[in-house]
Amino acid sequence: MDKDLAEQVVDVAARVVASGAISANGHGNVSLRVPGSDEMYFTAGPSLRNHAVAAVVRVGLDGTLLEGDLPPIQGAVVAMHTAMYADRPDVGCVVHTHSPYAAAYAVAQRPIGCWVEALAMFGLPSGVPVAGYGPRGSDEAVANIRGAVLPGVPAVLLSNHGVLVFHRTPELAIMVGGIVEEAAQAGINAGSLGGPVEIPESLRAVALQRAMTFDSAGTAHA
Repeated sequence: MDKDLAEQVVDVAARVVASGAISANGHGNVSLRVPGSDEMYFTAGPSLRNHAVAAVVRVGLDGTLLEGDLPPIQGAVVAMHTAMYADRPDVGCVVHTHSPYAAAYAVAQRPIGCWVEALAMFGLPSGVPVAGYGPRGSDEAVANIRGAVLPGVPAVLLSNHGVLVFHRTPELAIMVGGIVEEAAQAGINAGSLGGPVEIPESLRAVALQRAMTFDSAGTAHA
């Protein structure tokens, strides 16, 4: 086990918790692709809160446990992480949480529309799609996720479960997870005012172009 990589995974878990886009119990998991290999490092602890380095495991992208102790309840969701790495060679980090507002949309099996500008700016101009329900970790669940994810879209809601975010870097994955939760919260709050109103499609590309040029350092790039 590469201790530096394991510590990086724990640091990402801590940053997900600090972002606030997570349930009270901290349930969820984080993985990082190991550069130049067909492996990932994965959080196998019961919560992302105070996750121990010793509870990080090394897993092949074929799902084989290579090192560490992987409890069945955590192992059940490994396949949705490996599927994102297999389908998208540019993905370097996958984050799964039960962030409360996004999970509400997932439980309602309703997509999140593009009613918050940040969604259009950071790769979700059509909103956040919903993957149909399948038993946790089943082939059906993974197939539904793969079928729901649109090209270039970095997030998907998991029916009756939570949210999955995947991006080039941990920083972008954490940011998008926060944006999805913010959009879900805004949508629910707007319900008392007649419901959220989506940004006109013709203007969403403009928001994306603003994001692409907003930060020359690249930290705001979609």
